[in-house]
Amino acid sequence: MGIETNNCCNFAAMEFSSKLLERAVNEMSQLPGIGKRTALRLVLHLLKQPKEQATALAEALQTMRNEVKFCKSCHNISDVDLCEICANPHRDDTLICVVEDIRDVMAIENTSSFKGLYHVLGGKISPMDGVGPHDLNIVSLVNKVKQGSIKELIFALSSTMEGDTTNFYIFKQIQDCDIVTSTIARGIAVGDELEYADEITLGRSIVNRVPFESSLKI
Repeated sequence: MGIETNNCCNFAAMEFSSKLLERAVNEMSQLPGIGKRTALRLVLHLLKQPKEQATALAEALQTMRNEVKFCKSCHNISDVDLCEICANPHRDDTLICVVEDIRDVMAIENTSSFKGLYHVLGGKISPMDGVGPHDLNIVSLVNKVKQGSIKELIFALSSTMEGDTTNFYIFKQIQDCDIVTSTIARGIAVGDELEYADEITLGRSIVNRVPFESSLKI
């Protein structure tokens, strides 16, 4: 990472023999974690492959961008209006796990320790980044709780100041409702993002969750 950063000035001054190549490299380098040199390596790799492979990649990305949906219930990414998890009759629809984004859904699903449903907020409250409660899928969550069919809400946001702030904000919105609120056990280190936790630790944190009110006293 450091090598790529140190050489970025030299790379910026590099003259491309093809404007088409330069454009492809510039677009590829917009992806997270992809610098100019890595982008060039990937683009040159694609050039060496059969045209069909590059075409298939481009079509897959375009189709995904144009046709992917967000579940009308939990806001998870889906191919249809209601995602497979929400549509599964064997899931416990009285148990909702609140997460930041779809990567957290994938991480928890990989543990095979949770059989309820999810609610994807789409981020966490962060005034420094200009993200407030109304920028997230909080209103729809509060409305779900107020309908009275949910028995427990599990807060599974990352153990950061922003994550704790978001948990507390939601808790205040629903504290008058007849519902159990819990949070994943602190087997997840403070400051860690959920998606990077190993499956065993994450699974145990879900199973050994604690009442949310208790977490406020820690």
